[in-house]
Amino acid sequence: MTKETLFALSLFPYLGFLWFMTQSRLTPRLALLGFYSLLVFVLVTIPAGLYAKLQYGEELANVDWLHGSAEAFLTLTNILIVLGFRQALSQAKAETAAEADSDAQA
Repeated sequence: MTKETLFALSLFPYLGFLWFMTQSRLTPRLALLGFYSLLVFVLVTIPAGLYAKLQYGEELANVDWLHGSAEAFLTLTNILIVLGFRQALSQAKAETAAEADSDAQA
């Protein structure tokens, strides 16, 4: 089995992951956007890799401007995920503090 076949097959578990994360309604919206943008990253890097192979005869990792652009988008994806969960944690902490204040006043 080639690495391309394994790569293609790995999309199915990730699509399942996205479906469950979306259905749970517990995933912070910004983090969910980050997870979906990771799918876009994967879908964009496939043609970029083909272009690198056809145009330059190289792997994507060896064509700096293409690889750098892909990695920049991956970085943006990671930032969205982290900010989404950070926002959710801050909100949960604020709600816990508000509950503690209302309990102390009662």
